[in-house]
Amino acid sequence: MMIASCNDATKKQQNENRNEDAYKEGSFGYDLNFLRQYDSIVVLQAGNENSKVIVSPKYQAKVFTSTAEGNKGFSFGWVNYKAFSGPADEHMNAYGGENRLWLGPEGGKFSLYFKPGAEMVFDNWRTPAPIDSEAWKVTNKTNDAISLQKEMKLTNYKGTEMQLLVDRTIKILDKQQIQNNVGLTLDTSIKVVGYETANVLTNKSSFEWTQTTGMPCMWILDMFKPAPATVIVVPFKNAGTEPFNKVATTNYFGEISADRIRHTNGVLYFKADGKSRGKLGIAPGKAKPMAGSYDVQNNVLTITMFDVDPTAKYLNQEWNTSKPPFSGDAVNAYNDGPLADGTQMGPFYEIESVSPAAFLKPDGSLSHKHAVYHFTGNEQGLNLIARKLFGVGLEEIKKAF
Repeated sequence: MMIASCNDATKKQQNENRNEDAYKEGSFGYDLNFLRQYDSIVVLQAGNENSKVIVSPKYQAKVFTSTAEGNKGFSFGWVNYKAFSGPADEHMNAYGGENRLWLGPEGGKFSLYFKPGAEMVFDNWRTPAPIDSEAWKVTNKTNDAISLQKEMKLTNYKGTEMQLLVDRTIKILDKQQIQNNVGLTLDTSIKVVGYETANVLTNKSSFEWTQTTGMPCMWILDMFKPAPATVIVVPFKNAGTEPFNKVATTNYFGEISADRIRHTNGVLYFKADGKSRGKLGIAPGKAKPMAGSYDVQNNVLTITMFDVDPTAKYLNQEWNTSKPPFSGDAVNAYNDGPLADGTQMGPFYEIESVSPAAFLKPDGSLSHKHAVYHFTGNEQGLNLIARKLFGVGLEEIKKAF
């Protein structure tokens, strides 16, 4: 009887362990177990709260995903499971991640993604290894924050070889810190996870980065899961009677279809269903320091907040050398979709922020902050957040398309 009792207890514990491991796809626990197969990932947690964030040193200091409700909660980031097996991609290894640091410009006269003189077409496009395939070094770690660093040597389209150092700190925030940052007391029904990233670029070259040599910029990209009724919301400074093409660039990959984008004088709406490839950007003089989205299906309001300098020069990132090099955007949004051959990387959608061009003397530094907040819960509570930060409520967002 004692042996039978012990066996029953052992089986019960094994069943509990299996249940703990068998998280549903789409949950934070599922992504956590998947990523642990490939990296000694770091999980940041805000005290005793259920909010968690996964950071990966091996995969270029990415925040892969986050949750507001523990391991069984919804996983907010897009993880590209298929990218972790098979051969490396020579153009870009799209592992996913809801917050990653890239360097720009992607195109233009100072591009870091094309060799000097190469035609700016997909066959010649290469993401620099330090932000695509190489591991980063952890310099400090606590329960709620991690700092990472990467030394880089990059050659731009002008043929300038640049030495640089990037430091990146990711800190998860508790509910009180989030309330302070967004300027709201949240409804008690609202679940939230939020984190901020502090990114610093240092010129380690022996020469100053100027318009003659070229210079990089920092570029933060957030990849999220699309859904049929998800809408990206980008508030901007009232355009008045100014033509909208002076506010937004809407033809990065061809003009975005009119049924997928609309705007008022102060808010731009962009469909984020992962079914049609398109990208837009907001000029620095018109950009506000925030953007976000509302996922009706999963009842998730996402807010990103970041640095914008309306007086600074921003690098053009389009795949051509004909546009002025400092005609770039400060805020971008992207909706994934099938390519001409029917293949598709995602689906996912992105919200992005960009730093100004790094005109730096040797050992000079430029910083860029970017924070991400996910709110879920009572729709009335979410509506108050949207109205406070976007200037429009959930009904306006839902009726945009």
